[in-house]
Amino acid sequence: MSNQTGPGAVAAKRTDSPPIDTDEIRALTTAAGYDILDEVTQARPEDPGTYFGGGKIDEIAEVIEQTEAKLVVIDGKLTPQQMINIREVMPAKTRVLDRYHLILQLFADQATTRRAQLQVELAQLRYERPRIEEDADPQGINIALEKGTIVNGVENRIAELERKLESLPNPAKQHQERRREKGFDLITIAGYTNAGKSTLLHRLADEMTIEKDESAPKYSEKDSTAAIEDRLFKTLETTTRRATLDGRPALMTDTVGFVQDLPHWLVKSFSSTLSEAAAADVVVLVVDITDPIEELREKTRLSLEVLSAQGVDESSIVTAVNKVDTVDDATELERLEAVQSIAPSPIPISVRKATHLGALVRLVNERLPTDEVVLKVPNCGEAMQLVSWVYDRAAVDSVSYVENEVRIKLHGRPEVIARARAKAESVSSD
Repeated sequence: MSNQTGPGAVAAKRTDSPPIDTDEIRALTTAAGYDILDEVTQARPEDPGTYFGGGKIDEIAEVIEQTEAKLVVIDGKLTPQQMINIREVMPAKTRVLDRYHLILQLFADQATTRRAQLQVELAQLRYERPRIEEDADPQGINIALEKGTIVNGVENRIAELERKLESLPNPAKQHQERRREKGFDLITIAGYTNAGKSTLLHRLADEMTIEKDESAPKYSEKDSTAAIEDRLFKTLETTTRRATLDGRPALMTDTVGFVQDLPHWLVKSFSSTLSEAAAADVVVLVVDITDPIEELREKTRLSLEVLSAQGVDESSIVTAVNKVDTVDDATELERLEAVQSIAPSPIPISVRKATHLGALVRLVNERLPTDEVVLKVPNCGEAMQLVSWVYDRAAVDSVSYVENEVRIKLHGRPEVIARARAKAESVSSD
């Protein structure tokens, strides 16, 4: 028996053929607070009655008896009847969770805002709806249905939740607009869990906190910086840090990590959380070069699909292929070619070794909306205030003093440059 940190669990996975990779389901289970005591795998076609073959189901039950586990987590989507059949074989009081129940539980555990709570309930109902339509037990939906059949009640509740989410104010969007006014470029880091998103944020972020803004989305103290590891679903809220990229002030946001085989209904339910990407000037999509090549292709393709569904323009995406320090040159070339067939011009990086991060920053900067200007103002107190103002909001290339004149060469967001011109004209006319 291991030293348990939470209720004991057995992870079970079936694939049609080898190999069988249990890393992600183990990570999901651990993230949900369970301690994995053992795992059971099987390579064979799905059994329509019990998902696994009958002998394997008996083996899972034996492992649960031996380990005294409280639940079994099955890495797959179970039909209502499969769920019932598996429960009948398991020891008494054993919980049975499939992959999507587990993911929804992870989201529910971390839903701290009203928006997140509504999103979780919406996702749960979308998952349970077809099960209810099959006239199976609704798997613990704790919702009061006032009128009509259960199915109609669920449909009505889904429509009500969609209306509520649509009507909720979006402080994050308002906050983004204010940040842009202050000269901040908005950059989102996206990708699958454990690809290195949070580590990249940590590498690029300035060692400072964003100035307090009472109207800004509330982040807890623990989220003031992202954890070095990409813990799955650490929070439904996004983590934002300030960074300076080649002299330009930026806000970098690490989104919730994608997980393999996320169905459309789940992505749709959390669209407002993922919409951080749509609001960004540039999205850095981080992919893991150590993934098997077909998995790497599929993850890259699905990531681009999710971003496109959120309204992200392909031209604003920079694809960073991480962990190149862990593979040989031939593998790196093979993986880069695989990604390049889906995402144009991927850049190889190692966040851990800080390899090519400078090139990544330059590539991001090339995608940012940019204007430039040389301001010429009288050498006076107001000129010094202007110099200070532009340093806070743009990249200053040079400041020179020629006789009684101050010349400031800078580049940055077009709206910031326009405001700088207006301020310079005001100084010159005084």
